[in-house]
Amino acid sequence: MHRLRIAAPVADIDHLAFDLESWTPVPAAGDTVVVEIRAAGVNPSDVKACFGLMPHAVWPRTPGRDWAGIVTQGPQDLVGLEVWGSGGQMGVGRDGSHASHIVVPRAQVRPKPKTLSLLAAGAVGVPFVTAYEGLRRAGLPKAGDSVLVMGANGRVGQAAIQIAAMLGADVFGVTRRAEPFRGPSTVPVRMIDASVEPAGAAVRAQTGGRGADIVFNTVGSPYFEAANQALAPGGRQILISTVDRTVPFDIFAFYRGRHSFVGIDTLALADVDCAEILALVTPGFESGALTAFPVAAADVYPLTRAAEAYRAVLAGAPGRVVLVP
Repeated sequence: MHRLRIAAPVADIDHLAFDLESWTPVPAAGDTVVVEIRAAGVNPSDVKACFGLMPHAVWPRTPGRDWAGIVTQGPQDLVGLEVWGSGGQMGVGRDGSHASHIVVPRAQVRPKPKTLSLLAAGAVGVPFVTAYEGLRRAGLPKAGDSVLVMGANGRVGQAAIQIAAMLGADVFGVTRRAEPFRGPSTVPVRMIDASVEPAGAAVRAQTGGRGADIVFNTVGSPYFEAANQALAPGGRQILISTVDRTVPFDIFAFYRGRHSFVGIDTLALADVDCAEILALVTPGFESGALTAFPVAAADVYPLTRAAEAYRAVLAGAPGRVVLVP
């Protein structure tokens, strides 16, 4: 049994190196289980954590927030069960999933969707947790609502569009250049090229002048003002990331429009909260309303090549990168 260990933050990706450490995971009596990891997604936050960008991180540690595998030790009703998970503190405040096995509380274990392979399930995690939590905090869209997703072809953007479409919303996506929506969706996604037309004007033109009930801004400051201009009366802008920390905005338009900003930080979610969100999206995957990210063979790495996997994610790999112990 092995796990990746990084001793301390590195200065840059060229200095990234992992020790492949042998260990024996032991569950505590009654309330924890040992899971044999079969697939563990590599997220940008996993890579950033290695640079010391998570001030509350515990060192040394094993990175990794997402996982899918098989319960090998614990309560007998769980042994042999195929499960999946994600976590706010996994790989940050506690050892994570980039290992051959993990020990997790029983409350954090949820059966994976029957329709997903372990490889696909291990790649769902953080993007779908972030997308669902954002939409839930903003008030889940209902049939007939308009949802605009800034950065539509990023992983969180694709997940948000799928969830909004599943719930019956009319969905719009914004990208920096002309491109089709890369993900699956149960409804047509009307794409907006931000380089040639203002997103707000484009959405209003297609919603009878109303605008978007929810704008899911996955990019932050570059789209902040455009997102505000796209909001319908009573609309909500969801923010999960940014380039610049400080941005100006029109306070008068904000309160006259009865708008709201919703900030999402999945690192602040308890691991059991992430498990509950995965349980909530499971019926969507099993019904076919939601689709897992495809994982290409070239994007699958063993633990011995973990540094290569991290470099691929930092370089902006277009596919979902997964470690397979």
